[in-house]
Amino acid sequence: MKNEAIGLERIFNAFKFSIKGLKTCYQSEAAFRQEVWLAIILVPLALILDISSLEKFALIVVVFLVLIVEVLNSAIESVVDRIGDEYHVLSGAAKDMGSAAVWLSLMLLIITWLIILI
Repeated sequence: MKNEAIGLERIFNAFKFSIKGLKTCYQSEAAFRQEVWLAIILVPLALILDISSLEKFALIVVVFLVLIVEVLNSAIESVVDRIGDEYHVLSGAAKDMGSAAVWLSLMLLIITWLIILI
């Protein structure tokens, strides 16, 4: 039987792993770095705009959604790259689908911001 952490220790360990994952993603993925800097601009902007709280929430949620999808896409790419360097149609499809997910989340961000600001 494995010696697994429980309670607060498990939560603390999960937090440490999450921070490690964000750090790795920031260091290794240029797109994630760009999106983090976009978030640093857009989240405070959403907070200072003269709009309803629900609209502020929607603007911030779509920013975080882009970051979440980018992290997941990076994880997919890491796993595919771990399997091997040679091209395989399924590996290519997995990477393309991850990229498509990021693109869709960015489109949602743009549409949401345009609808609320216009």
